[in-house]
Amino acid sequence: MERPVAIDAMGGDHAPAVPVAGAVQAARDLGVPIRLVGRRPDIESELQRQRAHGLPIEVVHASEIVGMDESPVNAFRRKKDSSLHVASTLLRDGAVQALVSAGNTGAVMTTVKVLCGVLEGVERPALCAVVPNLKGPSVWLDVGANVDCKPVQLVQFAVMGHLYAREVLGIANPRIGLMSVGEEDGKGTDVTREAFRTLKALPLNFIGNIEGRDIFNGNADVAVCDGFTGNVALKAVESAVDALMQFMREAVATSVMAQAGFFLARPALRQFRRKVDHAEYGGVPLLGVRGTAIVCHGGSSARAIRNAVRVAIEFNQHRVNDRIRDDIRSLVPRESRESRGATAGAAAAQPGGAA
Repeated sequence: MERPVAIDAMGGDHAPAVPVAGAVQAARDLGVPIRLVGRRPDIESELQRQRAHGLPIEVVHASEIVGMDESPVNAFRRKKDSSLHVASTLLRDGAVQALVSAGNTGAVMTTVKVLCGVLEGVERPALCAVVPNLKGPSVWLDVGANVDCKPVQLVQFAVMGHLYAREVLGIANPRIGLMSVGEEDGKGTDVTREAFRTLKALPLNFIGNIEGRDIFNGNADVAVCDGFTGNVALKAVESAVDALMQFMREAVATSVMAQAGFFLARPALRQFRRKVDHAEYGGVPLLGVRGTAIVCHGGSSARAIRNAVRVAIEFNQHRVNDRIRDDIRSLVPRESRESRGATAGAAAAQPGGAA
């Protein structure tokens, strides 16, 4: 029987109602067994409301909750019976095939990283978003796990993004771009310039520096940046989409003719909304850890949680972790990989996650 997926039922802005509803959708639509982790009475009440009787859903009790604004390190150290900690332990022990959480991003990264560990050769995990562009989907990382990065970490992100785009998105030879303030080779910070030089020497399809517009115009299949830049930009894009939809609704309300035009254009508008809605993409995988962890937006809908479970299953089907380990070993320079040994201990205690 297929191993279950653990869902952090107490994580997110609308827990436990939304994670439980998403779990029910995943169990019904995808046929995958689910373990909902959190306060049993609250979860069972939601399951009754969702009429989930007969579905392959099991409740694992955890008495504590990690707040969205809580310190990731403090949450890990002080809340050993949190839904996130218990779910991550299930992942570490192989009791589940993946973990899905819409909770505190920094806490998810810290807890999974410390309990499960990182893949050999990886200094820091990265959050990897799949975004639509004018030519198809592309990969964008890091989008929030590491606010400060060293050049070697950006290089590792590029390798992991290359692998994810190739194996999961089916792009045969992904074009990799390094986010900077200009396309010229010398542009950027000391960190990006050093990463540029290393990437140029690797057997990857590295196209050089890219700018923010290249994430969506399709010029690059993989956009690499630090987590501070990626997180700010990703949330700005999500906000811009929401604002655009609100502007359209306000414009439609101005006249009967506009309302008639809106009625005729509704099928096209629905298609547009699906294409740019982050709920369609579910959640973002935490690349580089020993295990499959999918991090969702704090305000995720039930559909987003359901789709995050789908992302987790696809991630495992493509054996992404095995391939990352092999690619890091073969592509990243030996001296860069060896530097991990001197910094891994400090890095484990300093997650640098963005909420």
